[in-house]
Amino acid sequence: MRKLKNSELDRLSVNDFKSAKKTPLIIILDNIRSLNNIGSVFRTSDAFLVEKIYLCGITATPPHKDIHKTALGSTDTVAWEHVENTMDLIKKLQTENISICAIEQAEHATMLNDFKVEDNKKYALVFGNEVKGVTQDVVDASDVVIEIPQFGTKHSLNISVSCGVVVWDVFSKLSLTE
Repeated sequence: MRKLKNSELDRLSVNDFKSAKKTPLIIILDNIRSLNNIGSVFRTSDAFLVEKIYLCGITATPPHKDIHKTALGSTDTVAWEHVENTMDLIKKLQTENISICAIEQAEHATMLNDFKVEDNKKYALVFGNEVKGVTQDVVDASDVVIEIPQFGTKHSLNISVSCGVVVWDVFSKLSLTE
């Protein structure tokens, strides 16, 4: 087996990415403190053709050198918008028939491996602050709360890791239904 060179990866150009059909996924980052986490989420979103990222509250916005360090240019490909109030955004997206999925540990949460996607449905995945998680009002307003099963001694994953796990899972389930 031979490792592929970057030139062999058949990557999309920025223009091709912008015109490509997007995965019906939106990412909402609610009060994320770490600029490296924000950049990592952009990079994951680029990899899976995520439609848009909403940066809410204190979440920093591009351009910023610490976001760029992990985003590696994906802030130029993935559509994004800053919104001050997460609850206002959630209410707006729900009027557009977008299913709001808080990624959090909560009573009666649906385990990620049990989460079923619906055909022709768009999903917004909400990831919360590194310390406080998704706020209770956002959890209350969500259509579903999804929990990532964990089996070790720690009770949480880094937000950028959580995003990678959930986006891959939902992407693969959406790909199977298309």
